[in-house]
Amino acid sequence: MPKVACTALNTDVGPHLEIFSRAGFDVVLPPVGTNMFNEDHLISVLQDCEAVAAGSEPYTRRVISSLPKLRVIARRGVGFDAVDLAAADDHNIVVATTPGVLDESVAEHTIAMLLACARGFPGLDNQVRQGRWKRVAYPRAAGKTLGIVGLGRIGQAVVPKAVGLGMKVIAYDLYPNTAFAEKWNIEYVSLDELWARSEFISLHLAMSPETFNLINKTTIAKMKKGAIIINTGRGQLINEDDLCEALQSGQLASAGLDVFHKEPLPTTSPLLKLENILLSGHVAGLDQESNHDIAVRFAETIVTLSQGGWPTECIRNLKGRTDWKW
Repeated sequence: MPKVACTALNTDVGPHLEIFSRAGFDVVLPPVGTNMFNEDHLISVLQDCEAVAAGSEPYTRRVISSLPKLRVIARRGVGFDAVDLAAADDHNIVVATTPGVLDESVAEHTIAMLLACARGFPGLDNQVRQGRWKRVAYPRAAGKTLGIVGLGRIGQAVVPKAVGLGMKVIAYDLYPNTAFAEKWNIEYVSLDELWARSEFISLHLAMSPETFNLINKTTIAKMKKGAIIINTGRGQLINEDDLCEALQSGQLASAGLDVFHKEPLPTTSPLLKLENILLSGHVAGLDQESNHDIAVRFAETIVTLSQGGWPTECIRNLKGRTDWKW
């Protein structure tokens, strides 16, 4: 009986368990309290497993090389920057994601953070709790420009919600979808123009060497004074030290971050000392509907691969390979 480990958040229960059971898989759950971000602990849990429903834990070359039985790493979500793709290729391990099932959840979280930051949260909440009664007028979001950096599936899901609030949307993307842009009256612009024109900036790019620390001292200096940045994409898109400096100086009015360079965010992070920043713990894609749909998607992907199928839309590596076998 093949073994599949479920190391991702909230995978101790869900529809995937029945899917795996029907397909003849034995499900392995990490012992309570196991630190899956520790490579040795991760290797120990996965030692006899052919597949893993993975979270954000690190699948480094060392981890991958230590798991000779592993055939599939199926990520719970769309990001896979915690996986060494070259090492996975070298060991003939499929790396898969669950595209299309968390777009609405991330989009809602993005808008929630945008509106909260625009209205001065969490600062206003903190002031009332501390007995400070400070009434300040904040700019209205309606009528302002939202610059979306990365207009893929999730960026596109943000658009109708922003337009419904009365916002003007501009976007940057390497592969423009002209039909979508025409439908929603979106103008594609360069990054420099997006920085200069946007009161709000929302990041929805994948992580790559080109996008690492895209938001930094230089790019922030090109933004409107008092701009607000929302990041529900990847933590490595932002230089956190430069962001802190800009929030302290007033160059940026606020920021909403769901993702960080290091997760969980260390309690020593200077981000935690700022009142004009709203934080959440990498949960933008986590609502009840997406939680169910993601579980079904990664389970079906693993089962399909075990039965000789090849769900192309979910697979992120082994490009051009036709000889893969379970």
